[in-house]
Amino acid sequence: MTDTADTCQNHNDEPQGKTPEESAVIMTHQVLPSDANPAGNVHGGVILKHIDTAAGVVAMRHVRGWAVTASIDRMDFLKPVYVGELVTIKASLNLVGRTSMEVGVRVEAENLLTGEVRHTNSAYLTFVALDGLGCPRPAPPLLIKGDVAERRHRQALRRRELRRQAIAEERAGDQTRA
Repeated sequence: MTDTADTCQNHNDEPQGKTPEESAVIMTHQVLPSDANPAGNVHGGVILKHIDTAAGVVAMRHVRGWAVTASIDRMDFLKPVYVGELVTIKASLNLVGRTSMEVGVRVEAENLLTGEVRHTNSAYLTFVALDGLGCPRPAPPLLIKGDVAERRHRQALRRRELRRQAIAEERAGDQTRA
């Protein structure tokens, strides 16, 4: 097997920029008994799978190629989702670096009998764009237009800085323990 550094090529081409709307997705899933725990609530892992799928579609639409989950920065379970409800997953890009992308996801549950809609989950995931060899490749820049996109981008920059600080602190702690 060859070393990744030997097989990965230097990607110097700058892809054309895209807006968050060009790659955003809305996906739905009706919750079935097989998705639930004995209490009738949806397993957190089922929600995570749908979140990861929706975020992955956003990342792949943006790069028009392969993208893989690098991290889930934050996952908030705000309210339970119950069997029979319709889950709507809304996902869009907040930030694009050279090869990585932050995707924000909002999950809502709708009681199909009453029409009540609840915000149940939020998450932020980081994806990395890959070339055909599985090596990181440049992602198209994110074109920020409008107040909502600007706010999300600004917040994503803060989260990225906090992630970088946390990683640096963890590495420094690892070195002192070694």
